[in-house]
Amino acid sequence: MNIIIQSTLKTLKKSEILLDHLSNNQLCDASVSPYYSSIGSHIRHILDFYDCIFNLDSDKKVNLTARSRNKAVESDCNCAQNYLNEIIEKLTTTSFDIDDTVFVIDDLGLGKTEIPYTYGSLLAQANSHTIHHYAIINYIFDSLGIVINDDEFGYNPTTPKQTILK
Repeated sequence: MNIIIQSTLKTLKKSEILLDHLSNNQLCDASVSPYYSSIGSHIRHILDFYDCIFNLDSDKKVNLTARSRNKAVESDCNCAQNYLNEIIEKLTTTSFDIDDTVFVIDDLGLGKTEIPYTYGSLLAQANSHTIHHYAIINYIFDSLGIVINDDEFGYNPTTPKQTILK
């Protein structure tokens, strides 16, 4: 299995651990300022990004603006877990040629644009995007008093480790 897929699966497995330890109320709690987003909305957003990757059209285009946005994923841990399992299953069973070119449609702030990527670069972006949202989830955890036992959650692997003084 390709290293990019392995890394992506390792990152996504952290969502599985989260969903196993959160209540539905914690998942959909949107009380944390300044954005008032929930853990569930971030999980749904992460999984929607991956779902778009699997919706390649006949012109080899991936539209990152065409997300499913299933609201049930944001408020129901079981629904979120099922969506996560679907994405993991697709990642493990789909054969990607990471050097193949795909055309990604995205909105970078000035309207939709089409950008040539390789599958490898798109999957690497999805992995980094996931870690970025995990960092936001970590802020929500802190504000809600939720503790997870994962010192790496929300940190990019290249982030220098700091020694915590006791």
